[in-house]
Amino acid sequence: MKYRTLVLFGAPGSGKGTQGKVLGAIPNMFHFSSGDAFRSLDPNSDLGKTFKEYSTKGLLVPDELTIRLCVDHIGKVAKSGKFNPATDTLILDGIPRSLTQAKALQETVDVKAVLNLGCSNFEDLVQRMKKRAIKEGRTDDADENVIRERFQTYERQTKPLIDFYGASLVKTVDGLQTPIKVLQDLLDIISKLK
Repeated sequence: MKYRTLVLFGAPGSGKGTQGKVLGAIPNMFHFSSGDAFRSLDPNSDLGKTFKEYSTKGLLVPDELTIRLCVDHIGKVAKSGKFNPATDTLILDGIPRSLTQAKALQETVDVKAVLNLGCSNFEDLVQRMKKRAIKEGRTDDADENVIRERFQTYERQTKPLIDFYGASLVKTVDGLQTPIKVLQDLLDIISKLK
């Protein structure tokens, strides 16, 4: 059975994690953040070391490792009962980030909508990420060069997913609005889905 899925999409710092956590608190919604899953790895494990090696450079972890981690993690959460695929909607945050990942996930997820947190000014996101680095101790957000590399990686590898999913699935919301307004817009879209 494929998981009924909403994909949270947007540039680094656009608010995917913030919105995902709020949406995931709603009954019958389960938020999965690939970034949180990677950051929770034992830093001394092989996968933990690989994640650190890539993230400190602003690069994406190789697709095969990312898919394996995410599918395994979601499967374990389903077995634990925290996520019930029969009744819950999976909210993916931070995955897929490439066409290869999106294609690999087609066996596992049934994407009902791509909730795209759009942003017309990356400079606003740079400032948002610097504040997040201080507030949350996110070392991957502390170096402006790494942040800019993440934006370039997003433009090169992730943004093409909008075309992959197509206009019928991609619903864009202004990610630079206040978090509450972004949430209102997202809930409006979600409430109209079948």
